[in-house]
Amino acid sequence: MGYMFNYLVPWRQQIPILTGSHQKRARLTFAEGDFAAVYAMSDVHGCYSELVDAHRRIEADAERIQGPKLILLLGDYVDRGPDSSAVLEFLSKSPPPGFQRLALCGNHDAELVKLYRKPTRILEWLGFAGTETLNSYGIDIEHLLQSAAGSDMISRVIHNMIPERHIQFLESLPIMLRMGRVVFVHAGIRPGIDLKKQKDSDLMWIRQPFLDEGPQLPVLVIHGHTPARIPTFGPQRIGIDTAVSATGRLTVLTIKGTRVGIL
Repeated sequence: MGYMFNYLVPWRQQIPILTGSHQKRARLTFAEGDFAAVYAMSDVHGCYSELVDAHRRIEADAERIQGPKLILLLGDYVDRGPDSSAVLEFLSKSPPPGFQRLALCGNHDAELVKLYRKPTRILEWLGFAGTETLNSYGIDIEHLLQSAAGSDMISRVIHNMIPERHIQFLESLPIMLRMGRVVFVHAGIRPGIDLKKQKDSDLMWIRQPFLDEGPQLPVLVIHGHTPARIPTFGPQRIGIDTAVSATGRLTVLTIKGTRVGIL
C-alpha cells in the first residue's frame, strides 16, 4: 500500500481504562512502534458467532508474530444481528493471551446508551434500530408496546434486563485512535478539519463528504459505518464494514510493519 510505519518506540504500557466525559469521548494516540501487528474490524452488529470466528482467525494468524498485538474494533456492536448481548459480554472480558483489545464507539452503541439513560425515547430509538438488541436481552418490546405498557414500565424492563455493566462498558469507549499517520474511527472524519477539532457526532455518523473527498489531511483513515460487500478503498481511506449481519462476512484488516492487508 505504500504507507510507512517506523516502529522505533518499544511497547510501554497497557491500554488504559477510559471514562471520557458526557460531552466528548476520549481520543487515543499510540506510537507507530507500539504494536507488532494490528487487527481491525468494524460493525459487528450483534453477530456473536462471526466475532468469535474472527478472533480465532486472528489468533491463528498471529502465532508466529513476536511482540505486542492489538485487536481493534471500530464500533457498532449492537442492533441488526441476533446476539448483541453476547457480543457485549464477550468484549467486556479479557482479550486472548498475548493481545490487547480496544473497542471504539459507534453510533449504534451511543444510541443504546441514550435509550438506557432515557427510555422515554423508545419509539424514536426503535425507528432507528434496536428491536433485535432488546430481543437479545429477553425483552419482547413488540408485546410491551401492544399491551400499552407505559414508559415507566418499559423503563423498568429495560433497566432490569440490560446489565448496567454493559452500558458502562459502552460509555467508557473512546472514539478515535491515532497511530502515527493512521487514524481509526467508526464513520470517518470531517474533511480538512484538524483531528483535535473533530466532533464526536461526525466521527460516529459522517458519510459525505468524507466518502468522496477523504480526510484531506496527511493521514490514512480506517473506518466502518458505510456497508459494502467487500472492503472499499477511497481517497486516503479504507472502509471495512462488510455488512456482516447480511453477508456473514466480518472483515479483518491487518497492519504488520509497512504492510496493510485483509485477513
